[in-house]
Amino acid sequence: GLRSLLFAPGDDPRKLRKALTSEADAVVADLEDAVAPAAKDAARATVAEVFAEVPAGGLRFVRVNAPETGLLAADLAAVDGMQHDGIMLAKATTASLEALDRGGPPIIALIETAAGIRDGYDIAAHPRVAALMLGGADLAAEANLELRADGQELLLARSTLVFASTAARIRAPFDVVHLDVRDAQAQRREAELARSLGFGGKACVHPAQLEGVHAVFTPGADEAEHARNVVAAYDSAMERGDA
Repeated sequence: GLRSLLFAPGDDPRKLRKALTSEADAVVADLEDAVAPAAKDAARATVAEVFAEVPAGGLRFVRVNAPETGLLAADLAAVDGMQHDGIMLAKATTASLEALDRGGPPIIALIETAAGIRDGYDIAAHPRVAALMLGGADLAAEANLELRADGQELLLARSTLVFASTAARIRAPFDVVHLDVRDAQAQRREAELARSLGFGGKACVHPAQLEGVHAVFTPGADEAEHARNVVAAYDSAMERGDA
């Protein structure tokens, strides 16, 4: 399964090529926050060009702008002609999902507003939504959260996304980007916290972050052995007719 989502600015062909040739499980070409308003058209063209030029390794998504920006229609028109595996919808809510066709490529819903947290299950249950991702920076700004070393300011938001995904029977969500790309230890602690709460992966903004994310979200040998023993014990009990 996907453990890492690596973001790259849609208007920077060098960074986008570097992301696509990295070890990331999936790359997200960004048309939203990483691109200035005046550069949106150029970014759409750049993503299409680089996607066509670089052979597919992992999956590739495009983060599109929220409907209320007035940019979504142009984003979707550009994405239709690209070689891609789906889109990421910024600032996803049930209302913004209704702006999209019911059929189409899979969506990663980026939940980064109080309205998105409120709508968590309905977003996860939407027929096109394959996964949720938590966006911490915008949510913290909107709700006036103070960032803490122990991550407790996002505890409710994280758990809401996990239970929404579980109830909707979609994959486990992706955790926030750790913004200090130089602090690998802090990123690892944050990833371990997210995994303990039920997350299945984490977003990254630099290839150097991938190794730590993959280490945390790849089952270890002990975990795999325990899972095999549980399955074997269950199968053995069924064969004997035990409860």
